[in-house]
Amino acid sequence: MEEEFHVLAVDDNLIDRKLVERILKISSCKVTTAENGLRALEYLGLGNSQQTESLTTNSVMKVNLIITDYCMPGMTGFELLKIVKQESSNFKEVPVVILSSENIPTRINKCLASGAQMFMQKPLKLSDVEKLKGHVLNCRS
Repeated sequence: MEEEFHVLAVDDNLIDRKLVERILKISSCKVTTAENGLRALEYLGLGNSQQTESLTTNSVMKVNLIITDYCMPGMTGFELLKIVKQESSNFKEVPVVILSSENIPTRINKCLASGAQMFMQKPLKLSDVEKLKGHVLNCRS
Protein backbone atom coordinates (compact mmCIF):
# COMPACT_ATOMS: atom_id res chain seq x y z
CA MET A 1 0.00 0.00 0.00
CA GLU A 2 1.36 3.38 -0.99
CA GLU A 3 1.88 5.74 1.92
CA GLU A 4 -0.47 8.69 1.96
CA PHE A 5 0.98 11.98 0.77
CA HIS A 6 0.75 14.34 3.77
CA VAL A 7 0.74 18.11 3.34
CA LEU A 8 0.95 20.76 6.06
CA ALA A 9 -0.95 23.81 4.73
CA VAL A 10 -0.29 27.12 6.50
CA ASP A 11 -2.40 30.21 5.81
CA ASP A 12 -3.85 32.89 8.08
CA ASN A 13 -6.85 33.34 5.74
CA LEU A 14 -9.55 30.78 6.49
CA ILE A 15 -10.99 30.80 2.96
CA ASP A 16 -7.57 30.32 1.34
CA ARG A 17 -6.76 27.59 3.87
CA LYS A 18 -10.03 25.75 3.15
CA LEU A 19 -9.46 26.10 -0.61
CA VAL A 20 -5.95 24.62 -0.39
CA GLU A 21 -7.23 21.85 1.88
CA ARG A 22 -10.09 20.96 -0.48
CA ILE A 23 -7.88 20.93 -3.58
CA LEU A 24 -5.28 18.75 -1.85
CA LYS A 25 -7.94 16.33 -0.62
CA ILE A 26 -9.37 16.04 -4.15
CA SER A 27 -5.82 15.08 -5.17
CA SER A 28 -5.93 12.37 -2.48
CA CYS A 29 -3.52 14.01 -0.08
CA LYS A 30 -3.81 13.92 3.67
CA VAL A 31 -3.94 17.54 4.89
CA THR A 32 -3.14 19.18 8.19
CA THR A 33 -3.82 22.91 8.38
CA ALA A 34 -2.31 25.59 10.57
CA GLU A 35 -3.54 29.17 10.78
CA ASN A 36 -0.08 30.68 11.25
CA GLY A 37 3.65 29.97 11.28
CA LEU A 38 3.84 29.41 15.04
CA ARG A 39 1.09 26.77 14.92
CA ALA A 40 2.91 25.08 12.03
CA LEU A 41 6.13 25.01 14.06
CA GLU A 42 4.27 23.56 17.05
CA TYR A 43 2.82 20.85 14.85
CA LEU A 44 6.27 20.07 13.46
CA GLY A 45 7.66 19.98 16.99
CA LEU A 46 9.85 23.02 16.39
CA GLY A 47 8.04 25.34 18.77
CA ASN A 48 8.64 25.29 22.48
CA SER A 49 11.27 22.60 23.14
CA GLN A 50 9.91 21.09 26.39
CA GLN A 51 6.49 20.03 25.16
CA THR A 52 7.56 19.00 21.68
CA GLU A 53 10.01 16.19 22.40
CA SER A 54 7.37 13.46 22.24
CA LEU A 55 5.55 15.12 19.35
CA THR A 56 8.58 15.27 17.11
CA THR A 57 9.11 11.55 16.69
CA ASN A 58 5.47 11.04 15.73
CA SER A 59 5.15 13.75 13.10
CA VAL A 60 8.63 13.76 11.57
CA MET A 61 7.89 11.16 8.92
CA LYS A 62 4.34 12.27 8.40
CA VAL A 63 4.83 15.52 6.51
CA ASN A 64 5.84 15.17 2.86
CA LEU A 65 5.30 18.80 1.92
CA ILE A 66 4.70 22.18 3.54
CA ILE A 67 2.64 24.76 1.64
CA THR A 68 2.66 28.16 3.27
CA ASP A 69 1.26 31.59 2.50
CA TYR A 70 3.96 34.25 2.25
CA CYS A 71 2.08 37.12 3.93
CA MET A 72 0.92 36.24 7.44
CA PRO A 73 0.87 38.24 10.66
CA GLY A 74 3.38 37.29 13.34
CA MET A 75 5.59 35.10 11.18
CA THR A 76 5.78 35.24 7.39
CA GLY A 77 5.97 32.16 5.22
CA PHE A 78 9.55 33.20 4.49
CA GLU A 79 10.45 33.14 8.20
CA LEU A 80 8.77 29.75 8.56
CA LEU A 81 10.76 28.49 5.56
CA LYS A 82 14.04 29.69 7.11
CA ILE A 83 13.33 27.96 10.43
CA VAL A 84 12.33 24.70 8.75
CA LYS A 85 15.38 24.72 6.44
CA GLN A 86 18.02 26.08 8.82
CA GLU A 87 17.07 25.11 12.36
CA SER A 88 15.65 21.65 11.91
CA SER A 89 17.59 18.59 10.92
CA ASN A 90 14.36 16.56 10.76
CA PHE A 91 12.62 18.77 8.21
CA LYS A 92 15.50 20.09 6.09
CA GLU A 93 14.56 17.63 3.34
CA VAL A 94 10.82 18.40 3.37
CA PRO A 95 9.93 20.52 0.34
CA VAL A 96 8.39 23.90 1.15
CA VAL A 97 6.15 25.66 -1.36
CA ILE A 98 5.37 29.35 -0.89
CA LEU A 99 2.02 30.75 -2.01
CA SER A 100 1.41 34.43 -2.59
CA SER A 101 -1.20 36.59 -4.23
CA GLU A 102 1.54 39.07 -5.15
CA ASN A 103 3.97 38.34 -7.94
CA ILE A 104 7.12 40.08 -6.69
CA PRO A 105 10.25 38.70 -8.41
CA THR A 106 12.66 39.77 -5.62
CA ARG A 107 10.46 38.03 -3.03
CA ILE A 108 10.20 34.91 -5.20
CA ASN A 109 13.98 34.80 -5.68
CA LYS A 110 14.61 35.35 -1.98
CA CYS A 111 12.35 32.40 -1.09
CA LEU A 112 13.86 30.10 -3.72
CA ALA A 113 17.38 31.06 -2.65
CA SER A 114 16.49 30.18 0.94
CA GLY A 115 15.37 26.68 0.04
CA ALA A 116 11.76 26.94 -1.14
CA GLN A 117 10.95 24.21 -3.65
CA MET A 118 8.49 26.34 -5.62
CA PHE A 119 6.70 29.67 -5.49
CA MET A 120 3.08 29.65 -6.66
CA GLN A 121 0.44 32.28 -7.29
CA LYS A 122 -2.75 32.28 -5.25
CA PRO A 123 -5.36 30.99 -5.57
CA LEU A 124 -4.04 27.43 -5.77
CA LYS A 125 -5.60 25.42 -8.61
CA LEU A 126 -6.04 21.70 -9.10
CA SER A 127 -3.53 21.77 -11.97
CA ASP A 128 -0.96 23.34 -9.59
CA VAL A 129 -1.32 20.42 -7.19
CA GLU A 130 -0.67 17.85 -9.90
CA LYS A 131 2.41 19.81 -11.00
CA LEU A 132 3.47 20.09 -7.39
CA LYS A 133 3.06 16.40 -6.60
CA GLY A 134 5.06 15.46 -9.67
CA HIS A 135 7.79 17.92 -8.73
CA VAL A 136 7.94 16.85 -5.08
CA LEU A 137 7.81 13.13 -5.77
CA ASN A 138 10.66 13.51 -8.24
CA CYS A 139 12.73 15.19 -5.55
CA ARG A 140 12.20 12.43 -3.03
CA SER A 141 13.29 9.50 -5.14
